[in-house]
Amino acid sequence: MQRTLQLKSVKKEYGRNDNKVTAVNDVTFDIHKGEFTAIMGASGSGKSTLLNLIATIDTVTGGCILINEHDIAGISESEMADFRRDYLGFIFQDYNLLDTLTLRENIALALVIKKTEKDDIDTMIDKVAKKLGIHEILEKYPYEVSGGQRQRCACARAVVVEPQLILADEPTGALVSRDTVKM
Repeated sequence: MQRTLQLKSVKKEYGRNDNKVTAVNDVTFDIHKGEFTAIMGASGSGKSTLLNLIATIDTVTGGCILINEHDIAGISESEMADFRRDYLGFIFQDYNLLDTLTLRENIALALVIKKTEKDDIDTMIDKVAKKLGIHEILEKYPYEVSGGQRQRCACARAVVVEPQLILADEPTGALVSRDTVKM
């Protein structure tokens, strides 16, 4: 089975000298294509920090993170942006939807960033929105819908670009199974 993600002795420290805090210490694991993996731990145990390291939002202090056998620690800032756009889908616990855009526009934003053909965008949005039960509310704004509907919109935005890896930080507002979002 193809290994999608591999962490080897990943460490993240903040601060210096006597003020050093270790947020992630010696984390090693593999995730293979098609696997669902949950990272669990107490509040403040480093789960979100670990996701930020995998997403290249933050950088490791030690160890390495490989995605499709490529070490993401050594890529440049411009390559990081391309990497996030081309390989990752994000589902944040606070949705990260733009209140000035409709749900449809929030989902479309991910496709526009990925440079999807304009003629394909609505079809792709409609397909995933129907599967997630939000098709009827696509023209509403985030503040006009429930928290669960906002979270399903965030899920739609993450999966519509068909990323190789989806990172979800406490997406408990909407339960999404692989069968629900299979494109």
